[in-house]
Amino acid sequence: MAHTSFSSIAATLIALACMTAVAETPAAGTSGIEGMIFVSPTGPGPIRKDEELSVAPVSNAQFVVKAGDATVKTFTTDGEGRFQVALPPGHYVIVREGAPPRIGRWRFEADVVVGQVTKVNWTADSGMR
Repeated sequence: MAHTSFSSIAATLIALACMTAVAETPAAGTSGIEGMIFVSPTGPGPIRKDEELSVAPVSNAQFVVKAGDATVKTFTTDGEGRFQVALPPGHYVIVREGAPPRIGRWRFEADVVVGQVTKVNWTADSGMR
């Protein structure tokens, strides 16, 4: 009986893993942007020469995708700073919604090509010194 129960649980976990992988894979022919957004430094104070930079994912933050002055879409990063947004081909500017205008740097740019997902890893400047 224990063997049957273990087999059922294992089969269920494998099925869930397959569905998750499919859900995260963009459909063929889809274009857009996907990646991760980080912020650095994460704390105030001097950055010493022999210290690594303090970097953290930008969790659960909303961003606006613009083409020129027009807002095209918005998206929210997950708990680990990951995001994926489907977009038609073009040049886009991505900004953090509600970011203070003169504190830090929360502006990114990306080009989207027909049938391709542009992969990015952006690091925002928190403005802390």
